[in-house]
Amino acid sequence: MDVHEEVEHMFKRHIAAVPPVTHPVTALADPDLAQVEDNPAHSRFDLWVDGELVGILGYRRVDDVDGVPGFGAAVALMHTVVTEDHGGRGWAAVLVHEVLEEARVRGWRLHPVCTYVQRYLGVHTEYLPLLDEAV
Repeated sequence: MDVHEEVEHMFKRHIAAVPPVTHPVTALADPDLAQVEDNPAHSRFDLWVDGELVGILGYRRVDDVDGVPGFGAAVALMHTVVTEDHGGRGWAAVLVHEVLEEARVRGWRLHPVCTYVQRYLGVHTEYLPLLDEAV
């Protein structure tokens, strides 16, 4: 057996020893499948994927006045939550991105309380102008 045949034989033996994958491979988040909706009754944005609620990003007005934050309001982004079944695939990033885009349209001045939103802003610095000067 020459060297090439020996290496091929060892490779095939190694591959045969690796157990097959028996669980489904988890797909990464596809923003085109996501729908983000404001849910002012619960002071949060909801992330829907294929008709299933898979995440939320809670918010509140900084002035503690009841009601929907209007244009130019100071708004705290409180927490980002994604269901366990959808975690680790990038859905939180999709949700935060969509909320930040909506905050830009609404002219909100943001207070990022949520540590996930803080980390997202550290990477996506194009959203830093949305931060309230008081932050």
